[in-house]
Amino acid sequence: MNARERVLKALDHEEPDRVPSFELSIDNFNICKHFGEEYVFQGMVKSFSDTYDLYKGDTTQLTNTIISATETRSYIKNTLKKHVGLYTKVGIDLALIPYTGYILFPQHCEKDHFIDEFGRIFKLVKNPSDGMDIAYYKEGKFENIEDYEAFPPLEPNTPRRIKYFKAMKKAEKDSEGKICIIPGIWGVFESVWQSFGFVNFSKMLTKPREIKKIFDDRGKFAVELTKLFIDWGEDTGIFIFADYGYKKGLLVNPRMFQEYILPWIKKICKVTHKAGLKVFFHSCGEIYKLFDDIVNTGIDAIHPIEPTTSNPEYDIFKLNKKYGDKITFMGNVSPQDLAEKEPEYIENYTKKLIKELAPGGGYILSSGHSINPAIKPKNFLRMHDTLKKYGNYPIKVD
Repeated sequence: MNARERVLKALDHEEPDRVPSFELSIDNFNICKHFGEEYVFQGMVKSFSDTYDLYKGDTTQLTNTIISATETRSYIKNTLKKHVGLYTKVGIDLALIPYTGYILFPQHCEKDHFIDEFGRIFKLVKNPSDGMDIAYYKEGKFENIEDYEAFPPLEPNTPRRIKYFKAMKKAEKDSEGKICIIPGIWGVFESVWQSFGFVNFSKMLTKPREIKKIFDDRGKFAVELTKLFIDWGEDTGIFIFADYGYKKGLLVNPRMFQEYILPWIKKICKVTHKAGLKVFFHSCGEIYKLFDDIVNTGIDAIHPIEPTTSNPEYDIFKLNKKYGDKITFMGNVSPQDLAEKEPEYIENYTKKLIKELAPGGGYILSSGHSINPAIKPKNFLRMHDTLKKYGNYPIKVD
C-alpha cells in the first residue's frame, strides 16, 4: 500500500496496512542532520541581506530578484528535494506545500523582513541557539480599510503557483508512492486579523460592513484557489491552516466565527468533496466551543488537538469517543514533551494514541503542532520508532 492509499484509507475510517503519519513542518537542524538533509529554508536571511546590499537598498530590485530567483526550475526542484527527501527518510506519509502567503508568496521584500500577499509582515532572523533561519509573524501592514484597499488584490491564478504545484506533483510521482503531498492554504481568519494586527483588527470589528467585505474577499480567494488545485490535477485533498484558539480559549468570538468564517469553510468543503477530494483542517489552541460547528462543515480530518491547553475537555481521547465516527484525528504528541520529556514518556504516549485512536482507521499520527528547533531528535525518533513497532494493523498494543 502506498502513502496516498494509506492516508485515504484512514480518512475513510478503514484500516490501512499501518497508521499513516504527518508533520506540518520539520524546522530542526539536528533532525535534518541526522537524516543527511539540509534545512529547506536555510540561507534565506543571508540571501535577503546580501541582495539588499548589492542593490544599495533598492527594495523594488530586491523584491524582483528574490521572486525571480525562487521561481527558477532549479530552485523549486532543489527546495522540494530537501523537503520531500527529509520526509521520506523519516517515513512520513503525508506532507504539504503552502500555496498562499508566507515565505513562498512575498509581495514586498526588505533587508530583514518581507510582506506577504495578505499584507502580513514577517521578520527574518537566525535562531540564537543554532543559527537556523526563521521567518516569524511580526505585525500587519494595514491600519484601516483604506490601507487594505490600496494593497494589491489577491490573485489565485498566477504562474508562480502553477509552477510550484506542477513541481509538487512531480516530486510526489518521483517518490514512487513513498509520500503523498497536498496543497495548503491559509484560512480566512488568520489571513485577515494578521494583516491588520490584533489591535487594528479589533477596531475593524466595530465596522461590520467593512470587515465582512475583507472576510469575503479572503473567502472567495480560498474557494477559487481550491477550484484551481482541482483543475490543475489535485487528486487527494486540500489542507487549511486556521488558528482559532490559544492555550486558554478562543481567539475568535463564536458568533463572529459562525457569521464571517464558517460559511467559507463550508464552501471549500463543498467544492472539494464534489471533486472527490478530502479537506484537512488545522487549528492551534483550545477550540472546544467551535468543535461542533467545525465537524458539521464536513471536514475530513482535524489537526492537531493541541495537548497542552487548559481545558480538560479539549482532549483528543475524549473528542474521539464523541466524534470519532465523523472525523479523522491527526496528532498529537506534544512538542513541549518532545523537547523536555524522556524517550520512554514519548513512547508510552505514542502507544496510547495508537491503541485508543487507530483501531478501525480514522487516525493519523503527528506531533501536537510541528517539529520546532527545541525538540530532541531522540524523542522525535522514538515517536516514529514506536509507530513502526506498534502501528501495523490489526493494532496490538499492550
